[in-house]
Amino acid sequence: MPETLADVGEFGLIDRINKLVQREGVEAPRLSLGIGDDAACFRPQDGYELLITCDCVVEGRHYLPKHIDPQDLGRRSMALNISDIGAMGGQPLYALISLGLKNDTPIADVEAMYLGFLSELNPFEASIIGGNLTKSGNGLFIDITLIGEVEIGKMIRRSTAKKGDAILITGYPGQAALGLELLLHAGADEDWSDHPLVRAYNTPTHRAWEGRAVAQAGYATAMIDTSDGLLGDLGHLCEESGVGALLIQEKLPVSDDLIEASEQLDKDPYHAVLGESDDYELIITCEPENVGRIRDLLNSLNKNPVSEVGTVTDASDGIRLTLPDGTTQAMASSGWDHFAK
Repeated sequence: MPETLADVGEFGLIDRINKLVQREGVEAPRLSLGIGDDAACFRPQDGYELLITCDCVVEGRHYLPKHIDPQDLGRRSMALNISDIGAMGGQPLYALISLGLKNDTPIADVEAMYLGFLSELNPFEASIIGGNLTKSGNGLFIDITLIGEVEIGKMIRRSTAKKGDAILITGYPGQAALGLELLLHAGADEDWSDHPLVRAYNTPTHRAWEGRAVAQAGYATAMIDTSDGLLGDLGHLCEESGVGALLIQEKLPVSDDLIEASEQLDKDPYHAVLGESDDYELIITCEPENVGRIRDLLNSLNKNPVSEVGTVTDASDGIRLTLPDGTTQAMASSGWDHFAK
């Protein structure tokens, strides 16, 4: 039988976690006090502002336990928090992790989750500096608070888009949504873990490096990640900025994998691109003359596409979509809602 939390207890697990973080993590910059006391302590860097975000991942709500291993679950949970920091032009520094665990949770699974957390943090030289453990009777949950920093004057917000700006999107939104659909339709003996869309759902890729590069260059007017789906988060950006948007369907990025899965699931691929999805791409608005500069900048980091998909318009226009026949239709901007009926 594998060793479980019931075998080692809370403080035995804390000791294991502390040793793993010291062994596999990186040394935190400007950290005065880390794991082991009532609170952690660090010194902010002169000339920088702090960014703080938190997000949780709940078993059965945000992931399917039988379709993801503990290390990938750790990666997934940390990546979505890193995405929020990156979408404002910052980079992560310190993470605090709270876990709700069952008595029979294998210790090896918890350690694997921490390896996943660290695999996402280490490239930024960011560290785990604390957290909390509690008993959960209804499944596992992970709650992460992530602290980042951004140079004063470089932060990008969702509330500063302007009429006439171009609208850009990185990557291929909608892939994670269809990856989840494939898992939900999978037979008992089918293994979809290596399908590219299932990987997009289980281990999404944040765009923090890209967001930071755009912020440093000063080319963007506003930015937001697509954790609630392209339309949902574009709606957030438009509402906060007091603007509308006109999207062009033929310019929306649609991958070959998404088209193939759409045919298999009998779904419209453009609904997947625009709808609710667990992707962490970036929506970037910028003055039209900076479109090429942003493309060149991001292409220098990776080969993921950067698509110009529309224009920022008057708030009275709402969000509209131009179809291939030249007609336009109004689009609802609602995205993922945890409490929707």
